[in-house]
Amino acid sequence: MTSRLCPVRVSAYTAVSALGAGKPAHLDAVIHGRSGLSPLGRHDFGVAPLAQTLDTWVGQVQGLEDPLPDPWRHWDCRNNRLAWRGLQSDGFMNTVRRATERHGAHRVGLVLGTSTASIGATEDAYQQLAQCGEFPPQPDNPALHTLHSLTGFVQEALGLRGPAQTISTACSSSAKAFASAERLMRLGLADAVVVGGVDSLCGSVVFGFHALQLVSTEPCRPFDTQRRGINIGEAAAFALLERAPDGLQLLGCGESSDAHHLSAPDPGGQGTQAALDMALSRAGLPASAIGYIHLHGTATPQNDDVEARLIARCFEPGTPASATKGMTGHTLGAAGALGAVFGLLALEHGVLPGTANTTSVEPGMRAYLRVEPTRARVRHVVSNSFAFGGSNCVLVFGHGAGNRHP
Repeated sequence: MTSRLCPVRVSAYTAVSALGAGKPAHLDAVIHGRSGLSPLGRHDFGVAPLAQTLDTWVGQVQGLEDPLPDPWRHWDCRNNRLAWRGLQSDGFMNTVRRATERHGAHRVGLVLGTSTASIGATEDAYQQLAQCGEFPPQPDNPALHTLHSLTGFVQEALGLRGPAQTISTACSSSAKAFASAERLMRLGLADAVVVGGVDSLCGSVVFGFHALQLVSTEPCRPFDTQRRGINIGEAAAFALLERAPDGLQLLGCGESSDAHHLSAPDPGGQGTQAALDMALSRAGLPASAIGYIHLHGTATPQNDDVEARLIARCFEPGTPASATKGMTGHTLGAAGALGAVFGLLALEHGVLPGTANTTSVEPGMRAYLRVEPTRARVRHVVSNSFAFGGSNCVLVFGHGAGNRHP
């Protein structure tokens, strides 16, 4: 038996990605099936042009050249600039400030997911070492070059004093942030929690995935019979969670580990099945109650195959499902939170995303996958996040008791 979640309201949410800044930009992209992918250029990240070019596409956020404001300059790096852009979107920072006034700074927690954090700044430092023979001056805050730099910056920028955690489980990181936040509130350690994820473009990720032969030379096509791999993207996505029974709700979460392989998913899908079963159980819902599934959908052969078989095992044919990485790229540690944003937009506005770039749907998904955006009123959505190392997390969102459909 798994326990039900305490009532967790999603009081606010926002995102910045290659589609733009804020909920209106992402909703517009969903409605029009717009992709934000573009060819990788030599100057798309880092302090120097890429030493070698890659034939691939990326989901790049424009306008991250300006440093952070002076009070937080010691945290300055591309990843934290992206986080700052996210905090400014949809008035999210002001919403958190009001929540802090209600609950007290020590009762508002922070749980963020990232896979690379500020490693781009470390890469830049080594670029300067190679060119000039010495590192740049160490910033005032040495923690900039640690995995916790994202959470340290956001905690300082928001003035929060509650529990602060960084989760780094590859592509499930920011989905697991929602589960960790629910535990903090259920255990009485926080009255509200800011959750989310931020990951930015950097050489380690782009060339690392290329070394694994997982990067596509064309815009990625999730669940397409001709899919050739992923496109890397960058994003910042945040949500404010509070204990309340109304509004948009986090209804369930399930976590598991395949313990199968460093990078390949368990072909039998036992771990993904366990995460989905737990999420539905904790939400108190049968699979038939789910009106939309936001798929992890990386467009890699193995991942999409395992996820397709999971969907076919658990959901009735006709259940709408789609993958959005053809719009944003794979945003790694931010992907779980960004997937939650797409699910929440579907609940709030009654528009289900399509699957951009996909034209020839693989046979096992033809009864489920929506290629074009769809107008539909749904009450419950599932969002999947399946990461390297078999780290799985499934989230269930829905409308609170008594709430009307969108």
